[in-house]
Amino acid sequence: MVSSGTGMRIVVTGATGNVGTSVVRLLSEDPEVASVLGLARRIPDWSPPKTDWSAVDLASEQSDLADQFQGADAVVHLAWAFQPTHDPAATWRTNVLGSMRVFEAVAAAGVPALVHASSVGAYSPGPKDRAVDESWPTHGWPDAAYCREKAYLERALDTFERDHPETRVVRMRPAFLFKWESASEQRRIFGGRFLPGPLARPELLPFLPDIPGLRVQALHTDDAANAYRLAVHSDARGAFNLAAEQPVDAQVLGEMLGARPVRLPRTAARSAIAAAWGLHLLPASPHLFDAVLQLPLMDSTRARAELGWRPERTATEVLEEFLQGLQQGGGARTEPMRGRKVG
Repeated sequence: MVSSGTGMRIVVTGATGNVGTSVVRLLSEDPEVASVLGLARRIPDWSPPKTDWSAVDLASEQSDLADQFQGADAVVHLAWAFQPTHDPAATWRTNVLGSMRVFEAVAAAGVPALVHASSVGAYSPGPKDRAVDESWPTHGWPDAAYCREKAYLERALDTFERDHPETRVVRMRPAFLFKWESASEQRRIFGGRFLPGPLARPELLPFLPDIPGLRVQALHTDDAANAYRLAVHSDARGAFNLAAEQPVDAQVLGEMLGARPVRLPRTAARSAIAAAWGLHLLPASPHLFDAVLQLPLMDSTRARAELGWRPERTATEVLEEFLQGLQQGGGARTEPMRGRKVG
């Protein structure tokens, strides 16, 4: 990486995805950052200031990550594959083995700081009526590949921190992340390539399924990206929960969309999802559905106190923007984020 002047040099993996595009943009606008190197499988048609790109596949054993990390002040590790959900060995190669290569390369290159994208999905089942702090166990939900992989990497980082105390490690555990630009990508990942985004219209919802346990937190991707930027500049270590107010459930969504919540048994909802997933009609697995119903609500006090982080948008504002993105085919100028309407 070639510095454009004095200042920090940051490497970002997964730089063209939902979180990566926001992190790269914020870092490229930061006067204390001299240069950003974005790593992705495909070079985007997007050139933010002070940013260079390198084509890297973390799943490949041939990737020379230590060379990419030489001279960096921090590595922000965001790369993640959600698909294929029917082939957990494939996501394990990218998400777990690829992350292990990142950790090893950080140590080999002597990078002083590693900021890792963990998730609320790393947490063990927890309460929905109160928020938990970062001390809550991170054993994940074993049936869901996403949670299993996030939890495994928490243990890997425990070992990494023990063996490399000279490296400052930060683990971000955000809630579900949305923005207008991520709408098309997330529709493809979780709803399928042919799910019509324009169907996400309040007037087309005669009622809203109210499933027991379906109470979660949301956060704007740009707000999460700002927490990553603050962590790069700070001396903070350890885990940080990131979530906006207020928790989202059927009542909140009903008020937002003007739809009447109707109680739907958990087993009925799961059976429908399992059938669609088994027929390859729905990418999101029933195991991930199970996990979402078990995830705890998170307390973000530590991020506010130690990083000075404050989300600028409420959870309902985030979801309203995301729904607009679904209807309008929201996207960005990278391959994972390309916008497209269906229907």
